Amino acid sequence: MQTTVRTLDVPGASLHYEVRGSGPVLLLICGGIYDAAGYAGLAGLLADRCTVVAYDRRGNSRSPLAGPPGRQEVAVHADDASRLLAEVGGGPAFVFGNSSGAQIALEFAVRHPEQVRALVAHEAPLLGLLPDAAHWESVIADVERAYRDGGVGPAMGVFGAAMGMSGGGESGGEAAEPPRPEMLEMFARFEKNTDFFIGYEVPGFGRHVLDVAALRESPVSITVAVGAESAGEPPHRAGLALAERLGGPAETYPGDHGGFGAEAPAFADRLAKAFAS
Repeated sequence: MQTTVRTLDVPGASLHYEVRGSGPVLLLICGGIYDAAGYAGLAGLLADRCTVVAYDRRGNSRSPLAGPPGRQEVAVHADDASRLLAEVGGGPAFVFGNSSGAQIALEFAVRHPEQVRALVAHEAPLLGLLPDAAHWESVIADVERAYRDGGVGPAMGVFGAAMGMSGGGESGGEAAEPPRPEMLEMFARFEKNTDFFIGYEVPGFGRHVLDVAALRESPVSITVAVGAESAGEPPHRAGLALAERLGGPAETYPGDHGGFGAEAPAFADRLAKAFAS
C-alpha cells in the first residue's frame, strides 16, 4: 500500500503526516512518545477500507516546533487535528486516539464536532476523573519537580512508578519484529520524544479537564474503549470513569494499553466494526 508523506504548517509548528488507502477518512492520533510510524501496522490493515491519516504530534519526531518548547495544552493539539483534517479534506472523519492521543481526540470532538463522524477513545488518561484525583495532582507536581531538578531520567522514574503500567504504558505496545533499519530509526525517535513528553506534555495533559457535559450533548458518536489486559491501570480506570459519565459502558478492546500494536489485526477489526455501525 502506497504511503504519501506530507507536511502542514500550523501556528507554532510544522506537522509531518502520512496518508494511506482510499475511502472515508480515518484520523489516527497517537499518544505518549509515539509518532505516525507507531500506527503503521494498524493503518495498513485499515487502508483497504479508509483513507488513513496518521501524524507526528507537534514537538515530536518529524513535527518540529517553531520556537523553544513549552508546556503543551490539549486544546492546541486538538486544533492541530482540525487543521490537518481540513487540509486532507473528505470530512467529517472517523477518529481514533490512544492514551494522550485519546485526550486530543475527545477535545477535538468538543471543539470541532462538525469534523468528527465517530470517535473511538482508547484509554484516555483523564486522571482528574478518578476518585484519587488529588493524588494524581501530587504525582504531576512530583514529575515537574523531578524534571526541573534532574531531567528526563528521574522524571520518568517518578512517572513510571506512579502509573504502574505492566504492558504498553504511555508509549503503547509493538508487535515483535526483526530490528529493521526503519524500526531502529523509529525507536530512536521515541527515545528522543521521551524528554518532550515528560517535561512538556505530562504537566498540561495530566491536568486537562474535559468538558464531559459537552460530549454528552454532542452529535458525535463516541466509543470509550479499554484494554482487555490493562484492568486496574490508571488509563483503564479513567476510561471506565469517562464511560460512566457519558452514560454508557466502555467497550473492551484486544490487548493492553498498547493493544493497537501488539494485537493490530484484532484491534483493526474492532475499529472497523465500530466505524461501520
